[in-house]
Amino acid sequence: MPVEVPPVAVLGLGEAGGAIAADLVAAGVPVRGYDPKVPAPHGVVGTGSEAEAAEGSGLVLSVNSASASVDALRAGLAGAAPGCLWADLNTASPAVKRQLGEIAGEAGIGFADVSLMAPVPGKGLRTPMLVSGPEADRCAGLLRPLGATVEVLDGPAGLAAERKLLRSVFYKGLAATVVEALDAARSAGCEDWLREHIAAELTRVDASTLDRLIEGSHRHAVRREAEMQAAADMLDDLEVPPLMTTAGRDLLRRLISATPG
Repeated sequence: MPVEVPPVAVLGLGEAGGAIAADLVAAGVPVRGYDPKVPAPHGVVGTGSEAEAAEGSGLVLSVNSASASVDALRAGLAGAAPGCLWADLNTASPAVKRQLGEIAGEAGIGFADVSLMAPVPGKGLRTPMLVSGPEADRCAGLLRPLGATVEVLDGPAGLAAERKLLRSVFYKGLAATVVEALDAARSAGCEDWLREHIAAELTRVDASTLDRLIEGSHRHAVRREAEMQAAADMLDDLEVPPLMTTAGRDLLRRLISATPG
């Protein structure tokens, strides 16, 4: 190996954690893993708890779930030695990431807020990452030689999570809207037509599209609010819950109320 990498603990050996752990093993890194439901993959030393996994590890990658991230850290502290670096890769809120950083700091171990910026399957350790927090540079220094693509953000824990979640508002919101629209089109008997229309629109997107979307929503909010109400009524008739449609209507109503005069 070109650099000396300390033993790594991976907490959570599901789809994401398992892929990352396997890549670490392939890179020649000693890996200890813990997951209460998933057995350790080949080459990973299985352990019986977060603390046991963290024992003797210079880097802990927490890849379980946002809801379990705080409990995992608290449980792992019993085995984490001073100087250990705890990297939380879960998609938690910025507030939770800051809380994790405070807990780690009080325990005398390093902390890095890591956001995985693409689906892990097929990429594993090479999944693009954003890292912030007091030990962001150290985390990047450990992972980059192993093939990871890491962008360091100069800021506190929570900054990387904030960037990822802001992007998620767009990507996941767009995906949800497409799913709802196609569900309605299926009920109306024209799913293929709408699918082709959506694909064509996405193909034509360029840098000017964003400005048109924003400006048009403000300029034509009154007309569009009425249109989205009609669309919501139609989805009700089609027996498709208009969740995203009514959300769009309500946003337009907010724009109308915020417009002077």
